[in-house]
Amino acid sequence: MDSWNANKILYNTIQWSSFFENKTDLKESDPLSPILFNLALQKVIQSIKMVPSGIKIGRELLNVLAYADDTALIGKNEIEIRKLFAEMENIARKFGLQINQEKTEHVIVERKSSLKKNKIGHLKIKNYKFKRVENFKYLGVILNEDNNNQVDLQERIKNSNKTYFMPQNFFKNKNIPMKPKLRLKNTMIEKALT
Repeated sequence: MDSWNANKILYNTIQWSSFFENKTDLKESDPLSPILFNLALQKVIQSIKMVPSGIKIGRELLNVLAYADDTALIGKNEIEIRKLFAEMENIARKFGLQINQEKTEHVIVERKSSLKKNKIGHLKIKNYKFKRVENFKYLGVILNEDNNNQVDLQERIKNSNKTYFMPQNFFKNKNIPMKPKLRLKNTMIEKALT
């Protein structure tokens, strides 16, 4: 979700205000912009969670992941994804939020290799057409259609190597005590692996 119009929303610390008509759009740099966006998106996420679909993890049914404006819909099949998307798009439209088609992709994750034969290029829902990808990055983790974490692991190792070799002059400097070197190693390099 990218562009939006924060219409008819205002929160008072004591109670909800009455509705008002907003004649102008909020700009992204407006300090109220992220607050109003989060309030509107929260309502969208709550409505998606009410749709009976998704994957079961423990006792919970999970059908949406959301962090800021990064949203991932999760379904067992294409029918569930279509239902979730329709609900999300309908509620989002009521709040003036729009789905950015260019930034939206879909991936089908399965253990079976039968999907390799069925390489549908796009998923069409309503007036939207979403490109199918073999993998994508969500909140720093690479997810792929094989449900294989080797690509993500290799990426983390590569980033750790970059992080390690970047401050080599610092580590080799004999005038710098061991304690700051260990602190740097523990904060930079080990964090890149996790």
